[in-house]
Amino acid sequence: MVVLNKIYTRTGDKGDTALSDGTRVAKHDPRVEAYGTVDELNATLGIARLHADGALATQLSVIQNELFDLGADLSRPGMERDAEAPYPVLRIIQTQVDRLETEIDAMNAALPALRSFILPGGSALAAHLHLCRTVARRAERRATELAAGGDANPVAVKYLNRLSDWLFVAARAANGAEGDVLWVPGASR
Repeated sequence: MVVLNKIYTRTGDKGDTALSDGTRVAKHDPRVEAYGTVDELNATLGIARLHADGALATQLSVIQNELFDLGADLSRPGMERDAEAPYPVLRIIQTQVDRLETEIDAMNAALPALRSFILPGGSALAAHLHLCRTVARRAERRATELAAGGDANPVAVKYLNRLSDWLFVAARAANGAEGDVLWVPGASR
């Protein structure tokens, strides 16, 4: 359990921060960029949830909690040392990716086939979900940078990839009967 009695610590005033294993790194370190972008994604999902209800609101709540798990995962380098940690290390696992796939398939089954690229927009919820999708893609790019260096959970990268797909399909579902906003190539020529 986390206890936050004091919000400011002044320990980062010189431009560095602590990772979850206690290592201090620059605030612009690629690992901090990765979990910081996941935090930004979580904030954008919070805005999207303002427009969601029912099953979609519940699914977004689950994803927001998982994004905290993902942030914890990305903030801890050295997966090979997980067994030595004095506490259980939180890592994204394959069943979380599998659940996203199941939910994507269920949402997509009710949607018409795409015959064009779509523009981000439509309903307020769809527009926010598209914004979330783009932030998820950026978080994925940051995580793949860590993975390329051999120091990221490959399932975390997979989760972000699948989440951006989930957000795309959820945005389409949010537009419902109003339908997607279709791209019209060369429309302004």
